[in-house]
Amino acid sequence: MARIYISLGTNISPEQHLRAGLVDLQQHFGPLQLSRVFESESVGFKGTNFLNMVAAADTELSITEVVATFKQIEQDHGRIRGEKKFSPRSLDIDLLLYDDVICAVAVELPRGEILFNAFVLWPLAELAPTLIHPVTLQTYQALWQAYDKQCQHLWPVAFEFPPELLPTNTH
Repeated sequence: MARIYISLGTNISPEQHLRAGLVDLQQHFGPLQLSRVFESESVGFKGTNFLNMVAAADTELSITEVVATFKQIEQDHGRIRGEKKFSPRSLDIDLLLYDDVICAVAVELPRGEILFNAFVLWPLAELAPTLIHPVTLQTYQALWQAYDKQCQHLWPVAFEFPPELLPTNTH
């Protein structure tokens, strides 16, 4: 059984897509552990703000199967393949960590944006503060504490989680 950490982001009908994405993830992976939801300015393009968060789950699926499941969930919620890298998203789901696997084939693990994007690092540090990044060998809490918080702005927001998610699963 592998422990996976999942980044979710959306800026198109964000509340609706984030809730639906969480419900679908729970249907595929079972109980989820959830960070708070954060609002952030768009990065790399001018656009409406994003809602972002990180979820954790356990799975027996392979990395390839996990990523394929994420792509299917994104597609089910209106994500169009081949869109520009920096553009609005109905739902963006990325595999951040798969246990402590380090690889660059099929998917980059740990995902590089953990170290560069506040909207990934802060919720991950909140969810797994003492977990150690397999490359830097620092905890996510230490990485967040050292992060230059002036380069990207984000803030926690109130969010009504779907009733299908058990309250004990939220952080």
